[in-house]
Amino acid sequence: MKAFVEREFKLQAEPSFQLPDLPGELLAPRVFTSIYYDTADHRLARRGMTLRCRSERRRRRWQLKLPRGAARLELTVPGGAGIPPDELTRLLVASMRGGALVPIATLRTRRAGVRVRDLDGSVAEVVLDTVAVLEQGRVVRRFREIEGELLTGDEATLERIRQALRAAGAVDGDGRPKVFQALGIEPASATAPDASSVALDHVRVMLQAQVDSLLAHDPGVRLGTDPEELHKMRVAVRRLRAILRATGPMFERESVESLREELAWLGNALGSVRDLDVMHEYLRQEITATDPVERRAGRRLLRRLETDRTHARAELIQALSDARYFALLDRLEGAIEQPKVVEPDFPLREVPAREFKKLRKAVEALPGVPSDETLHEIRIKGKRARYAAELVQAMVGKPAERFIAKAKELQDVLGEHQDALVAEAQIRALAGELGGGRTNFMAGRLVERQRARRAAARAAFAALWPKLARRGKKVWR
Repeated sequence: MKAFVEREFKLQAEPSFQLPDLPGELLAPRVFTSIYYDTADHRLARRGMTLRCRSERRRRRWQLKLPRGAARLELTVPGGAGIPPDELTRLLVASMRGGALVPIATLRTRRAGVRVRDLDGSVAEVVLDTVAVLEQGRVVRRFREIEGELLTGDEATLERIRQALRAAGAVDGDGRPKVFQALGIEPASATAPDASSVALDHVRVMLQAQVDSLLAHDPGVRLGTDPEELHKMRVAVRRLRAILRATGPMFERESVESLREELAWLGNALGSVRDLDVMHEYLRQEITATDPVERRAGRRLLRRLETDRTHARAELIQALSDARYFALLDRLEGAIEQPKVVEPDFPLREVPAREFKKLRKAVEALPGVPSDETLHEIRIKGKRARYAAELVQAMVGKPAERFIAKAKELQDVLGEHQDALVAEAQIRALAGELGGGRTNFMAGRLVERQRARRAAARAAFAALWPKLARRGKKVWR
C-alpha cells in the first residue's frame, strides 16, 4: 500500500477557460474512469472520506482518501474491479458499522495539465479536468475543475499558483471532492449555534464535533503511521467525557454515567499507546544527541520500549474491533440525535464559572512546593475549565476565547510536567528490566533531564497562573 499526503487546491473553470502559460512542462493527456464506493446512506462521504476504483489503460487501482486537517492522506493499492480490498476497508469499519459498500457514482475524467517548475525543480502539478458523470453508460452531467497539487515547497507556493489561475479567469469553488459535487453531498460539519440558541443546541453541537473527530481519526489510528491521529482521537474521547460530566444534570443520569464509563474504557485503551508514543519520540530525540557509546545503551532502552508499544497497539486494535466499541459509537450518535433531556432549562453559562471556581480554589490551596499528584489534579481541573468555556464560547464571545487560549497554555505546561513524571517512571522500569552498567548510566542521565523538565514546568506554571486567573475572574464573574 502506497501512502501520500495530498496538499492541493481546487478551482472552478468556465467552459471557455484555458490554462495560462505556467513555467514547466506539459503533462501527457489522460483519460480515466473512477467508480466511487460508499454505503447507501453515504457514511464515508459524511466524514469527508472517499473510496474509488480508478481504471486507466486497463490498469486498476483502489484509492482511499482520508482527511488530514487541511490536507488529505491518499492510500493506493492495486486490485480488481468490484470488490474493495481488505487493506482499505478494514480502516473504515467504524464509519461503516455493518453497512455494505456499493457503487454510488461513476465519473470519467479527461485531464490536461502542466508540471510547474522553479529553479529547484518540480513545485506542483496543475491540471484541468473535464468530468463527465455517468449513469448506465450515459453522460448525465458535466463540469470542469482545476486542481493544483503541491509536490515540493510550502503553502505559499500553492497560493502563488492559485493567484495566477484566478488572474486567468478561474474562480473559487467549495473544495469538495469530485464525487461530492457529482452527487450534491456535503460533508458532516458541526455548525456553531448563535448566542440566542438554547443550551441543548450548544451541547449537541459540541458532542457532534467530538464524535465527528473521533470517527475522522479512527482510520489513521488503525493505520498506525501517524501518532497524531491517535492523539487527536484520544482528545475527542476526553472532550466527550468532560462535556457529559459538565452537562450531566441536563440528561438522564444513568445514561450519561454509562456513556462516561464506556468512554473511559476507550480512553484508557488509547492512552496506553499514546503515552508510549510520546515517550518513544522523546527518548529518540534525547538519545540521538548523545555520543556513540551512550547511544548504543540508549537504543537498548528504545528497543524495549518499542516491544511494549507493539503489545499495547495490538490490544488497542483489538479494542477498536470489539462490538463494545461499535455499540459505544451507536450510543453516542443516538444520544445526540435523541437526547434524554430531563432539565431543558439547564443554566449552561454557569458551568464554566463553576469549573473555574474549582480550579482557582485548588490553585490557591496549593502549598509552597506542591506534590506531583496535586499538580496533575490542577491540570485536570484546568482542562475541565477550558472545555466548559468552549461550551459557551458562542454565547460569550471574545472574553471566552481569550480565557480558552490561556487555559490551553496552562494545560500544555502541566502536561509537560506530567509527561516528564511518567517518562522518569518508564525509564527507571526499562533500566531495571534490562540492567547493565552503561544502560543504567544512560538511564540516570535521562532521569536527571526529566527532573529538569519538571522544574521548568513548575516555574512556567507559577508565571502563567496569575494571567489565567485574571482572565477567569474577568469573564466568569
